[in-house]
Amino acid sequence: MSSREKNLLSLLLLAGFLMINFFLFAQFKEKKAIFETNLETAKTKLQLAINTQTNSDQFSKQMDWLAQNEPAATDDQTVKGKLQSYIDEQARTAGLTIKGKQRFLPTDTRGTYYHRTQIEIGVTGSEQDLYKWLHTINEPSAFRTATQILLKPNNLDDKLIDCTAVISQWFPAEAPDS
Repeated sequence: MSSREKNLLSLLLLAGFLMINFFLFAQFKEKKAIFETNLETAKTKLQLAINTQTNSDQFSKQMDWLAQNEPAATDDQTVKGKLQSYIDEQARTAGLTIKGKQRFLPTDTRGTYYHRTQIEIGVTGSEQDLYKWLHTINEPSAFRTATQILLKPNNLDDKLIDCTAVISQWFPAEAPDS
């Protein structure tokens, strides 16, 4: 083999070696970027787990309370009926007069686990009776509260107060039939 052929062969081998090195370097950079991304994701998950473990004591009391007080899953109509009868009974027990008809507001089903049904009710009574009724209605352990309250003096009797309240009841919805 002549020296020219040897030089050409050496040049081709060198060019091939360089091309293979560039290709392998590009592959290395790509793999390194993937590993760095995975490492950052793992670090984020680890930090989240550490934070959850650190804060678990704070939430354990809330979780225990929820486990003790959570109502059974039921449908919207049953909850509305029970809520309406409870509100009426408590208003009469407190000595309040129910004004007009109660209005059922649309059930809020946007929650992932809890739904909320609402009833708007108008009552009239003395200030003390009204506050006693509101205190009875607001019961966190029953997942029930007055979310809106509008108080106005009664037009006919200065000793009475007209109250329009929206009473909300949260409940876990029944699982849909499949």
